[in-house]
Amino acid sequence: MTAPLRIGTRSSELALFQARQVASLLAAHGVESELVTYTTIGDRILDKPLSAIGEKGLFTAELEADLLAGRTDCAVHSLKDLPTADPAGLFLVALLEREDPRDAFVTRPGITATTLAELPEGAKVGTSSLRRRAQLRALRPDLEVCELRGNVGTRLRKIDEGQVDAALLAAAGLRRLGLGHRIVSLLNAPEWLGAPGQGCIAVQARVSDEAMVRVLQQLDHAPTRLTVTAERSLLASLEGGCQVPIGAATLDEPEYGLMLHAIIASVDGETAVRGGLPINVNDPAASGRELARQLHAAGGAAILEELRATTPNVLKDGAQ
Repeated sequence: MTAPLRIGTRSSELALFQARQVASLLAAHGVESELVTYTTIGDRILDKPLSAIGEKGLFTAELEADLLAGRTDCAVHSLKDLPTADPAGLFLVALLEREDPRDAFVTRPGITATTLAELPEGAKVGTSSLRRRAQLRALRPDLEVCELRGNVGTRLRKIDEGQVDAALLAAAGLRRLGLGHRIVSLLNAPEWLGAPGQGCIAVQARVSDEAMVRVLQQLDHAPTRLTVTAERSLLASLEGGCQVPIGAATLDEPEYGLMLHAIIASVDGETAVRGGLPINVNDPAASGRELARQLHAAGGAAILEELRATTPNVLKDGAQ
């Protein structure tokens, strides 16, 4: 391979960090690369909640189109942004070792609360995620949940300006950007569940590009692939996208080994179904499907049906 490998990436600071991490790993294997940057529809439309835009692949479609067309050789994504169904001709060739998958509690100057429980009644908490919104309302119905869009730096600026008193962000993104000091506390599973695949960087390639696949497969982290396969199988079985109030996390528990936990919640937080299941390490996808079946039967089906009726955009096929 003589020409530099072309890596498609969004142009946000966090996305560029993730793409450079892939480039660094490739360099360690003697492979030269260069970045090709994109501004996606999810980056351009900032005046609407993500759930109201109604497009699938909000942060991925443009990258995937150019990858399929051969204008890039691979694409780097936050795994939680990717639809659970691969576009025809593409697949997830490598999943990097996962960062902390938890959500982080961040506050504005002057707020002394160190946890969600310590926030005063009526405090404003920012998030753009229906999953976080649902869990917030279930935990603290007295709080005012506010829409908070933008990249990590923009959201931190809005917090510091006092537009909200606190916010929930992915711990992985903060740490990757050297902003771990902004984390006041972490929200732990299984009481609070992040997005399926949260904290994982995914590399996408063309199925037909065998030489590229051989190069990129060297970056795959097998333990990460096992856990996120179970989580994304659960999500796919529930026909949920990243804008659906579905949370999941994998914990290594002394009694059971790897344990998959999940929640389906109504947007208002008033109804939720939770469950957990040991992961079959020989078939993690089957474990995800089985937990999805159990949640569906335990009341999750009714929650999802209500969501389809009231917010149809968030359950479009393939949206995540």
